[in-house]
Order: sequence, then structure tokens, then C-alpha cells
Amino acid sequence: MDNVPNQRASNLTWQPRALVVMCAVCLAIGFLAGYLLRGSASAPAPVLSAATANETSSQAMAAGQPPTPQATKATPTLDDLKRMADKKAAPLLTKLKSDPKNPQLWNQAGLVYKSAHQFKEAAGYFEKSLQYDPKNLGVRADYASCLYYTGDVDAALAQLDQSLIYDPKHAGTLMNIGIIKWKGKNDVDGAVAAWQALLQYHPDFPQKGLVQQMVTQAKQGAKGVEKQKG
Repeated sequence: MDNVPNQRASNLTWQPRALVVMCAVCLAIGFLAGYLLRGSASAPAPVLSAATANETSSQAMAAGQPPTPQATKATPTLDDLKRMADKKAAPLLTKLKSDPKNPQLWNQAGLVYKSAHQFKEAAGYFEKSLQYDPKNLGVRADYASCLYYTGDVDAALAQLDQSLIYDPKHAGTLMNIGIIKWKGKNDVDGAVAAWQALLQYHPDFPQKGLVQQMVTQAKQGAKGVEKQKG
């Protein structure tokens, strides 16, 4: 999702040990929507699931190759990440006590918890940020994605619909509406409509090829379901 100020990424760099932890947790969780956009970031590559990671490791061992160091390390728990996030967010929360109406501080706290996969906590901070800066579509994008990851698909779509009120042609919002309708609601028609609107408004969209690929995949999946029913 587009147009997130540069300060959203500032002061949020994890130390090397934390990066290893985060990579391991990404493998363990495996998001359904690996292409959700936020801010000005490009669409990330899909995150491997734990099953895929284990399969890859097994194939390497069968071929006589040693497993990667990450594969031999125990996966940290979400509680471990929660403690890391609490420590990193503490200075921000201290500042908020004297500046409680600062949307940037609420947003930065939300980003810390989202990076640690503490989506419920992150959603609360993003919601507070939007109280003081409701037109910030980047924050609303992160809020919507956190709601989606916690299982509240309808609330996530409601937030994205709110973004379209402020900017009906917002590329990231249309991209994510399509992804969530496809993966979260199994609404292929709604997903394709959002993506087609995106490409109509933004013919030079940087991830145009990806959008076209998802349109094809969604339509093919719907045809497969129809054949099974038939």
C-alpha cells in the first residue's frame, strides 16, 4: 500500500540476532497473502511455510547436502518476539505519555509490533494513529493487514474501503482489496474487479506483471472449482 512517509521505516532496524529470529518466525507462520502491499514498499516474495521449509531441508539432506544453519535452530516463540517488541517500543510509549496525540508515534509503535508478528497489539496502535491522522492511507493499510492476519477479514476490507473514500484510485489499496477478497473471501469476481480497476487507473503500475498473474491464477482456480462441482 502506497505513500507511507519515510519515517515509517526509520529507527525500526532490527539487530542481526533479531533478524535471524524474524526470518525463522516468517518460515513458521507462512502468510496467506504474501503479496500484501504497505506504504511505498514493493510487493515482497511469498513467504515459505514451515512445511515447505522442512521439505526443502529434507531434499537437501537426501542430496547429501548439509542443512542450512537456520534449519537446525529452534524456532523462537511468539512470546520471545513479544518481549523483543516490548523492549523496542518502550521509548516510543514513554514519549506518548507526554504527546498522546502524536499519530507518528502511535504508528511507529504499531510497526514495531507488526514486525514482531504481534498483530493484535499492532492493530491497536495503528487504530490510535488513525484517530489523529485518518487520511494516512499507509497507516490504514497496515491496520487492515493486521486485522486480516488476526482473522477479521471483513474488518480489514472495511478499512480498505475507507481508504478508497479518500482516494478511489489508490493503487496499493486496490491491490490489497483484490488479494484479501481472493484469499480471505474466495471472491474471485470481486478480486479481479479490484485488480482490473488498479490496472485501468495505473497502466504503468510497477507490479503490473504480478497483478496480471494473480488475475490468471484466480480465474483458473475458479474454473477448477466449477469443474469439480460439475
